[in-house]
Amino acid sequence: MATRSFSMDRELFRTVKQATLNHARLLYHRLVSRLPHLLAVTFLVVAAQLAPPPSSSVAGVLALWWREARANSAAVVAACAGVAAAAYAYAASRPRPVYLVDLAGFKPGRAHEATRARSIRHFAAAGRFNDESIRFQTRMLERAGVGEATHFPASLLRVPVDMSLRTAREESEAVVFGVVDDLLAKTGVRARDVGVVIVNSSLYSPTPSFASLVVNRYGMRHDVVSHNLSGMGCSASIIAIDLAKHLLQVHGDTYALVVSTENITLNAYLGNHRPMLVTNTLFRMGGAAVLLSNRRSDRRRAKYQLEEDDAGNVGVSLSKELMAVAGEALRTNITTLGPLVLPLSEQLRFLATVVLKRVFRADVKPYLPDFKLALDHFCIHAGGRGVLDELEKSLKLTAWHMEPSRMTLYRFGNTSSSSLWYELAYCEAKGRIKKGDRVWQIAFGSGFKCNSAVWKALRTVDCAAAGERNAWEEDLHVLPVQVPKVVPIEFDHDDDDSPSSYKHHKH
Repeated sequence: MATRSFSMDRELFRTVKQATLNHARLLYHRLVSRLPHLLAVTFLVVAAQLAPPPSSSVAGVLALWWREARANSAAVVAACAGVAAAAYAYAASRPRPVYLVDLAGFKPGRAHEATRARSIRHFAAAGRFNDESIRFQTRMLERAGVGEATHFPASLLRVPVDMSLRTAREESEAVVFGVVDDLLAKTGVRARDVGVVIVNSSLYSPTPSFASLVVNRYGMRHDVVSHNLSGMGCSASIIAIDLAKHLLQVHGDTYALVVSTENITLNAYLGNHRPMLVTNTLFRMGGAAVLLSNRRSDRRRAKYQLEEDDAGNVGVSLSKELMAVAGEALRTNITTLGPLVLPLSEQLRFLATVVLKRVFRADVKPYLPDFKLALDHFCIHAGGRGVLDELEKSLKLTAWHMEPSRMTLYRFGNTSSSSLWYELAYCEAKGRIKKGDRVWQIAFGSGFKCNSAVWKALRTVDCAAAGERNAWEEDLHVLPVQVPKVVPIEFDHDDDDSPSSYKHHKH
């Protein structure tokens, strides 16, 4: 019992310490940001003390000030040094802005689309599954929230499937180069103007890296800074954004290209271990590219600004313990994010509940702040229906808030780290983003990691009204749809696997 009490006290100390550090950091930045105003007020006060009589001439005023300065030379030197130090601290502490100029999501061609029935039938023919594994995958797919036109790479639609390095490279090149082509065309930015390139892909990390392949394919300049992230799982895109943010503080007047994808060719599992079978029902082909800028001249055309916050068979295993770990990671993330975005009243309620529960052992429910008071849109990683259901309940979100994540899961499946950008693109396609809105992106990944980013809309974004290309443009007329908790797979009606065989459940 004593060990448990010590563990709880240590957890309380960490929570309070983290919250205190976040508040101190926030207060410091607010103080430094107001230095010009403080200096101006100080100057006016001093000038008022030295003000001569109204009848004095200009020459008399200057002579008086000169005598006062000579009589108090030490004070004048100290004041000048203080002003210089304050000005330097202000200039040094001001981070360069990070603007999101535009984004693009990859939408594979119709040859890559497969209904749920076709995917089950195909894997049954191509894999080494026993009957129980087929039934398990069918039950999972009926409850996964995935629709009838998600995308697979060509390598997995063949019989037998071709899970080789060659086909994996073909899939990733099609996604990465396709989405970068689209993004550069949308923004009109020359590849040689890009100073930072970051590509993340967890399961397929070739040599030379995909970051190098992008640099060479597009003829980027020789001093471009490139990084390739692997092994970070579904939260890798936010990690890549954070890395780009820091690099943009060092390299001025440039662009950063961030590409997020996952390789599905090497993600399929053909054995009979249940936790690994889940990936077959959720993960699908996709990717996204984002163009960031620290050029102040890009503010007028940028969409958002990043807000500061400090059996031999290979497969990926997903277990039931995932939700408990995700909940703990989210609580830690909220402790860090809260002071940066929440009203003071919500912060005090959260801290009071922690103290009552941990210090006084009061029987009170943990207070989860109402993030809807500070944030307008929520892009939660579409990792699966269970994850979305749990976060909708935990964060007290409405069906409207969850719609971008649920529709992304329905239309594109779990595209790993790029799912957040499909969700943001959905908000844009539906005309939801208004000037001044704040968007919270929440990603969960291997490790276990919970990463988040908050963006502030610099202008109203309505892709349909502006005629902008968007991964959702062909589906807007049928979305959103209601997805029941269980949707039986209709194998008898799956002869036609074309998009016209969609079985939408409309509101």
